[in-house]
Amino acid sequence: MSTETIKLDLDTAKVQKPKKRSLWKTVRKYWVFYFMMLPALLVLIINNYIPMFGIIIAFKNINYTDGILGSPWSGFSNFKYLFMTSDSWIITRNTLLYNSGFIILNLIFPLAFAIMLNEIKNRFLAKLHQTIMFLPYFLSMIVISYLVYAFLSDTNGFFNKSLLPALGIDPLNWYFTKEVWPYILSSVNTWKNMGYYTVIYMAAIIGIDEEYYEAATIDGASKFKQIFTITIPLLKPIITIMTLLQIGRIFNADFGLFFQVPRESGVLFPVTNVIDTYVYRTFITVGDIGLSSAAGLIQSVVGFSLVFLSNWIVRRIDSDNALF
Repeated sequence: MSTETIKLDLDTAKVQKPKKRSLWKTVRKYWVFYFMMLPALLVLIINNYIPMFGIIIAFKNINYTDGILGSPWSGFSNFKYLFMTSDSWIITRNTLLYNSGFIILNLIFPLAFAIMLNEIKNRFLAKLHQTIMFLPYFLSMIVISYLVYAFLSDTNGFFNKSLLPALGIDPLNWYFTKEVWPYILSSVNTWKNMGYYTVIYMAAIIGIDEEYYEAATIDGASKFKQIFTITIPLLKPIITIMTLLQIGRIFNADFGLFFQVPRESGVLFPVTNVIDTYVYRTFITVGDIGLSSAAGLIQSVVGFSLVFLSNWIVRRIDSDNALF
């Protein structure tokens, strides 16, 4: 092919290169879709972006006479108060350790139950078990706190009245024994959320092509071999996404779990007091909304940063499993 012909082909390709459509023309062409998106966009702006104006409360000494804009600036004093108190190490430690444990438990148990439920051939029984597991997710923490109290009550609780005597163990004053509460709170959180995560993992398992399992069966692979070589590897993207979303809330504690379930027992504060409950109790005592705003801002910024950091690490390891 001659040089003139190659030049001509290149010139033709440049001429035929499609022009970029302007934003206005794109909106005019797809206006129906933008119109359908408008209600959700308005809700997002009203509920998520306009309230961001309240961030300035974290940097002000709010008084109700002058209002938000008229109140004097306090700099970082609200942040200093949150992290320079004697309880700052305890609430930060509890929040991080509990949420780290919840991430692990909310991965292992729901994934295991999703795999087991998927192996049930009777669809009715599978749906029945799935519904029973999903039910606690809809219960409020107030209802759950009373269920826990029915088990742990000193006088009429199931453990002290029936189970422990049958095992020859002395009754335990549960609400004054702080050593057992990390296990109780972790169990309650896993029990409540297991159905939700199980449904997500089951949906992902159902989407796996059956031909993989048929080929593995022909090769003589056992069920356990199929789980560890087919099911779990193919679930890595959804596992990564769910883990990253939970990491984003690692600085936010479930207020109902840590406030309602321990029933405000002061003896348990060293193991049940987290950032959210500490801020609430301080607000009830002092009435300073600046402290609450500072705590919320710190939780949001840390969570936002951790999601990006975790996603960057995942992208470096395996870009296909990254969230974005």
